[in-house]
Amino acid sequence: MDSLYNGEFSFSNNTSKQDFELLTKALDASLSGIIITDNRQPDNPIIYCNKAFEDITGYHRSEIIGHNCRFLQKDDRDQTARHTLRDAIDNGTNAVVDIRNYKKDGTLFWNELYMSPIKDGDNQVNYFIGVQNDVSRRKKAEDEVKSNHAKMEQRIQERTKDLRENEEYLASIVQTVRESLIVLSPDLKVLSVNDHFINTFKVTREETEGKKLYDLGNGQWNIPELQELLEQILPTNNPVTDFEVAHDFPHIGKKLMLLNAHRIELEGQYKDRILIAIEDITDRRAIEQRKDDFLSIASHELKTPLTTIKGYVQIINRLIKNYDDEKLRESVGKTSLYVERLNNLIGELLDVSRIQSGMIELHKAPFDFDRMINETVASIQHGSGTHEIIITGQTGVQFNGDESHITQVVTNLLSNAIKYSPDHKKIGVHLSVLSGFIKVAVTDHGVGIAKDEQAKVFDRFYRVRDVQQKFPGMGIGLFICASIVSNHNGTLWVESEPGKGSTFSFTLPLTSNYPSKNGGDNGR
Repeated sequence: MDSLYNGEFSFSNNTSKQDFELLTKALDASLSGIIITDNRQPDNPIIYCNKAFEDITGYHRSEIIGHNCRFLQKDDRDQTARHTLRDAIDNGTNAVVDIRNYKKDGTLFWNELYMSPIKDGDNQVNYFIGVQNDVSRRKKAEDEVKSNHAKMEQRIQERTKDLRENEEYLASIVQTVRESLIVLSPDLKVLSVNDHFINTFKVTREETEGKKLYDLGNGQWNIPELQELLEQILPTNNPVTDFEVAHDFPHIGKKLMLLNAHRIELEGQYKDRILIAIEDITDRRAIEQRKDDFLSIASHELKTPLTTIKGYVQIINRLIKNYDDEKLRESVGKTSLYVERLNNLIGELLDVSRIQSGMIELHKAPFDFDRMINETVASIQHGSGTHEIIITGQTGVQFNGDESHITQVVTNLLSNAIKYSPDHKKIGVHLSVLSGFIKVAVTDHGVGIAKDEQAKVFDRFYRVRDVQQKFPGMGIGLFICASIVSNHNGTLWVESEPGKGSTFSFTLPLTSNYPSKNGGDNGR
């Protein structure tokens, strides 16, 4: 072997043995595996390999010389890189490939092969030199990157598909919701509406989307109070709840609409949007009004004959005082009792009718609040032979309010406490004055009320599921109590636990016009 010439190896008879040994030592010192094949021989056999090649492949030199390089691929022959190498050998050109090779023990390794032809003076390819490096770690890293990239692509595709499906799913829900929906931008411009809105108000999307809410139709939503509520949604995040709009709408006439608005709690392009749900409650309110009218008429019509019956029963009671017939007196007594119950029920129905029509009247005057409580408790205690009512605390104030109505509230709460605690004989009534409010708390140790039903017990005609069969009633007493307390600008609420009893409390605001009996300032 002699010197490198024009970047290629060539041999001559003048090559000294010393130069050959130096070149061999240099090749053996290389960290890359190096082989030389003789292209003049059949099957282009390996005629030289350095020490690094032996280390890379695990084969001894004696097992390498004379073999074609393909022996390193074993049975893994169907590789694109092999075709690239074959073309380079046939054409006497350079080639760079990554190819799968196998060590003597069968371990796979990736070989980065640089192959170049060695030509003689006549430009004939006599030899090929191959420089090889084990790049298994690099290929593993590349495969991991490709794998991770593929997984990421798959996840992105799956995520995109999920988002598209979710968007379609949500859109289908929005379109099938039986309420009109409007999505507003932060400046209250209509971004989108659902089909129900279009159909309900008989408008087109062109007439709606992109317009200010207050410019729609004939200005039906341009209500200062509604505008104030909507403009407070973004800075305070307080929703608009059950806002009623009665209006003569274009195309559909006079309607009563119920609005609920909420801020959309999302990020990105949907951040700070407002969703308005509009429900047409015209027919529902008309039905409720007819029910209330029927209730009022029926109650009044029943009141007159019942008053007559009550009078006759009282006459009969006086006439039979001297009779010795115990069964007759007992029967008349029961009749009188049930007539009184019916009279109270009709009275409550009339109260409900007045409340619903807004005709409940308050006759306010100052009265001794503690005396009213004591007299009411005494009256209930006299009629109950089963329970003991214990009063604690006092207010010491003259309260300006409707004494008869507040007495009705206390009576109802005490009657309920007795009714719903048949196995516990003590009822507590606590009075106090707190920061300008009278507070009354009625506590029993009875059946209690489940958490999810506590807010509903003040609804008209609502009755707790667990007591409907065991305890009679129509579910209007607490509705009346809540209305009376509310008309005094007070609050009525309940705290309860099933099986452990309930505490019904109400507060009433004091006024500075009526000083307390002990000369105080009514708790202010």
